[in-house]
Amino acid sequence: MSGTVNKVILIGNIGKDPELKTFENGGKILNFSLATTESWKDPKTGERVSQTDWHNIVIRKSSLAEIGDQYLKKGMKIYVEGKIRNRNYQVNGETKYITEIHADEFTMLTAKTPDASSQPMALNEPIPTTTHESNDDLPF
Repeated sequence: MSGTVNKVILIGNIGKDPELKTFENGGKILNFSLATTESWKDPKTGERVSQTDWHNIVIRKSSLAEIGDQYLKKGMKIYVEGKIRNRNYQVNGETKYITEIHADEFTMLTAKTPDASSQPMALNEPIPTTTHESNDDLPF
């Protein structure tokens, strides 16, 4: 393989409502934080341990940023696909460094409840089905 790959896939919960920035040239950027949590059983104590990592998500494509601004809310679970980017900036003469995920796409894994409240509802909730216990319907 002669090339390199910079690809990130995350599934997590939005930490705060996304912030949309609009520029004079019409460009838009959407920023929000995403929490991913990993949990495991501590081999020494047998207790359940978890670690949460926070990711800075940036959507630079204007059309995708508008969609995210309209639909994404704090607490929602989403799938994000993108690239890792590192940058630095100055604050009062001090250089700050930040790692961001520049999202190319996202998929909402939760949706708002039908009454449009802010409480998310899982899309993968089981759908009630009926079962037939009779073998009379079997073709064999």
